[in-house]
Amino acid sequence: MGCGRVGSTLARSLEDRNHTVAVIDSEPDAFRRLGPGFNGDKVAGMGFDQQVLEKAGIRRADAFAAVSSGDNSNIIAARVARETFGIQRVVARIYDPGRAEVYQRLGITTVATVKWTADQVLRRLLPAGAEPDFRDPSGTIRMDHMMVPESWVGHRIGAFQEQAQARVAWIDRLGEGMLPTGESVIQEGDVLHVVVREDKADRAYDVLKHGPDPEA
Repeated sequence: MGCGRVGSTLARSLEDRNHTVAVIDSEPDAFRRLGPGFNGDKVAGMGFDQQVLEKAGIRRADAFAAVSSGDNSNIIAARVARETFGIQRVVARIYDPGRAEVYQRLGITTVATVKWTADQVLRRLLPAGAEPDFRDPSGTIRMDHMMVPESWVGHRIGAFQEQAQARVAWIDRLGEGMLPTGESVIQEGDVLHVVVREDKADRAYDVLKHGPDPEA
């Protein structure tokens, strides 16, 4: 639902990946953003109207995205898709980050545009570790990317995980992602994507900075 810049880009991207897409927008002129090559359905109407959703094929849908410019419309449409039609994969674009967190806890995945943009800027302004790449809605778990210092090169991922009380989700190595095991050896230039409890984040950074414990 929503055929603005986000909705039209999303629809074309999904179709390029061989998905069948239907787009709903209250303004028929908005469909021009899809371009002449778009082969999906275009349905004019309110995205939270059950009849409009039926016309768009909601009962055959595997997922639903509400990405219009209105928080209320997106919230209502997302709830109708999930609660009335049983769609499990539902995403709503919410500008108000406070409301986004509420609906996240209700099981509706939300994208809080303003908060996301602010977080991206913060991560580029603040020192490493000041702002994580991701924080779960409860604020308990965070994910950070950490540059590997020379002191850790040649040591096992398992040693770092044990000393930092954290988990390495993946490693960026030579431009590619890799899934490590506890026995994987850290190499020069690695970037670790580390999942850690918020209250253990400082410990993880300290362990990385000071190097392996020789007695461990």
